Amino acid sequence: MTRAAFLGTPSEAVPILEALAQVATISQVITQPDRPKGRSGQATPPPVRVAAQGHGWEVAQPTRSADLAALVAGCDIAVVAAYGRLVPPAALQVPAAGFVNVHFSLLPRWRGASPVVRAILAGDAATGVTLLQLDAGLDTGPTYDRVTTAITPEENAGELTLRLAALGARLLRDRLEVIVSGVLRPVAQDEAGATAAGKVTVAEAHLDPRRHRTAAVLRAVRAFNPKPGAWSVVDGQRLKVWVTL
Repeated sequence: MTRAAFLGTPSEAVPILEALAQVATISQVITQPDRPKGRSGQATPPPVRVAAQGHGWEVAQPTRSADLAALVAGCDIAVVAAYGRLVPPAALQVPAAGFVNVHFSLLPRWRGASPVVRAILAGDAATGVTLLQLDAGLDTGPTYDRVTTAITPEENAGELTLRLAALGARLLRDRLEVIVSGVLRPVAQDEAGATAAGKVTVAEAHLDPRRHRTAAVLRAVRAFNPKPGAWSVVDGQRLKVWVTL
């Protein structure tokens, strides 16, 4: 059976890890270090670590990207889903079948850290999940396959992300064998259609009726839910806006 490493961190990566386990032997799970959370500042493990330990899989939380090459040694393939760090070139060549990324957009549209938020903000009618071969760039590698889905008018970023995670899990499960065997070959992206999905800031989640049309405000409320939360200032107080009527 294929020996696979998995790199991921947040809750939306967990369904993809569990789908991978259905078609491969999990030899290593790699996730971000524990982070302080809440008012107490207590170090909290990422969801992928919790899920992996529940299955008894070996977990590594490297603080240096330079350690990744050694961690994936002996694997046939490494699968990445919302890991949160770039994989260095030295590690990319270690698994025989390379690194495959499960990315939540229809590449080359929305390369980067926040593809779901950017798709909703832009008013895109559809999005999807792309399987791509990692290279030294940011989501620039050739693609294996993708699945498309409509973005509903009421869907917020959190809801859409969960739905894309399920679609990505199914796509990975269906395509892993032909990727590892080399039957399915990746195809270069069309650079003419590339757009960037930069990280979201709290400042851009500010709703300003003087600058934003109604449609843009409605999209922003959905796009910034659950993080960081759209906000406005009323009578000198900052208020979060989670839904619109």
